[in-house]
Amino acid sequence: MTSAQSSNSAEHPWPVRTVNTKIADWIHRLGQIWVEGQVTQINRRPGTRTAFLTLRDPAADLSISVTCNPDLLYRTEVPLTEGSHVVVLGRPTYFTGRGTVSLRITDIRPVGVGELLLRIERLRQLLAAEGLFDTRLKRPLPFLPRTIGLISGRASAAQRDVVSVASGRWPAVRFEVRDAPVQGPTAVPRILTHLAALDADPEVEVIVIARGGGSVEDLLPFSDEALLRAVSGCTTPVISAIGHEPDTPLLDLVADVRAATPTDAAKRVVPDVGDELAGIGDLRRRSAHALRNWVRRESHVVDGLRARPVLARPFSMIDRHADTVDRMRRDIRRDIRRHVEAEDRRREHLSARLATLGPAQTLARGYAVVQRVDTERPHVVGAVADMPPGAHVRIRVSDGASVAEVTEGEQT
Repeated sequence: MTSAQSSNSAEHPWPVRTVNTKIADWIHRLGQIWVEGQVTQINRRPGTRTAFLTLRDPAADLSISVTCNPDLLYRTEVPLTEGSHVVVLGRPTYFTGRGTVSLRITDIRPVGVGELLLRIERLRQLLAAEGLFDTRLKRPLPFLPRTIGLISGRASAAQRDVVSVASGRWPAVRFEVRDAPVQGPTAVPRILTHLAALDADPEVEVIVIARGGGSVEDLLPFSDEALLRAVSGCTTPVISAIGHEPDTPLLDLVADVRAATPTDAAKRVVPDVGDELAGIGDLRRRSAHALRNWVRRESHVVDGLRARPVLARPFSMIDRHADTVDRMRRDIRRDIRRHVEAEDRRREHLSARLATLGPAQTLARGYAVVQRVDTERPHVVGAVADMPPGAHVRIRVSDGASVAEVTEGEQT
């Protein structure tokens, strides 16, 4: 910690003169510097040896006060006006009495058209390398936007052209108009503010930035890097309608659609209601004609089908095959009867064989069936041992059965 810093404390504060003196020392160490900016105010005070200017950064809302000898303003090759783009040589000065900073200049050079064009070309190459001009990034315009955002000069010809032409083409169109300076040092900040507001509005589906023609210096805000990057970052499609056909600010390359003029932008942003109605009428006539042709063609197909014998006389095929059907029915009936008779004969034969082999025929020939019935489960007796004396048996003959008691058994 230095002695100067250690001596500064709540108990030993610096007076304002000390602070201002130290600030002035630091600022004066910058020495002479070249500064680029845009003149926003020129104040020549008669009878004094000092002229006052305000130099502004065209890409940001920043400015600095500039003082110079009035003769310096008169010696410039091109007369200086508000909005002129200049490069100045000066020394930053801090006025300790008022606590303000100004730039005391000794040389001022207006930036010529050639220099402006060179700087625009360098910026174009830079943005092209970054891909801001890539056609794949271009957003398509909606067919019929609900609301159109319009940024233009207040009551300008460009504003009137866009609104009147678009309303004439589609009377129901709605506009969100934002007035902004379209040249000079305040143009870019105001346009950026309106652009952000319109892009955030969900009702706005397309944004038009429009102004009439002008010189390279007049159209310089529409080649500003901050504006170009803001347009590239918009989610809403943007139409550039700056100047006339020969005018090509960099905004034309970044925007989603370049319109040659504000009138051309109005024609691109909404369809012509007359053309659309004519197109609908033409489509209706074409569809009706196509439908009639289709019905006529299908009618010919139906007539052709109806002319065929199978449809003209649908029962002729049935009549032609009626005899065959009757013959086949007789054959089927005959075959069925023959099959039934054969099965009847086979049944009678099997019945006779079954009767011959059955127990009833055996009993009729004098045989008998003996069952023991005094056990839990009656059963047929097959041996003398199954009929001990005293056993009860049931003897079945051809015409009935009798129950007897065994008194004696005899084996053969």
